[in-house]
Amino acid sequence: MNEGLIPRRYAKALYEVASESSQETSLYALMKSLLHEADANPALKRTLANPYVAAADKDTLLSTAAGASDADTVFARWLGLLAANRRYGMAPDIARAYIRCYRDEKNIYPVTVTSATPLRQPESDRIKALIQTHIGDATMEYAERIDPALIGGFAIDIASERLDASVRNTLEQMRLQLTKK
Repeated sequence: MNEGLIPRRYAKALYEVASESSQETSLYALMKSLLHEADANPALKRTLANPYVAAADKDTLLSTAAGASDADTVFARWLGLLAANRRYGMAPDIARAYIRCYRDEKNIYPVTVTSATPLRQPESDRIKALIQTHIGDATMEYAERIDPALIGGFAIDIASERLDASVRNTLEQMRLQLTKK
């Protein structure tokens, strides 16, 4: 997803400030929580963009969504910057850009394995080992999802790459080949 120039600039500056105070990892966790809440609750985005909602209320809303505490000083300074520049509506996009910036700096790949049924431990371990071989020295953030619509097989998403070895994809490819002829 393209976050835009402004969120990327905020994220890069935020990462630099957080690194200087050794809070980049804790801020990463806060930004992931914030983004998760923003994606799960569209009303959050609308509230942040609403000019009639007080800045203090938006600060409280963002702090609660992220799970921030008083010890998260960089996060608090970021909220002040959002208020000063009237950028509350961009908070989820900045969070997304910060997550990407952090992952790039720390050489982390988000990995999601989607299967039709839960994977057994030996299968999961084998897939993890294959992915680790593919990404080399990088670290992976591994997650598994269940999607019965795949019918069988699995799909692996590594950053912006996708390997789809599902029955649904195979059937779709066969359908496309048959309709070509």
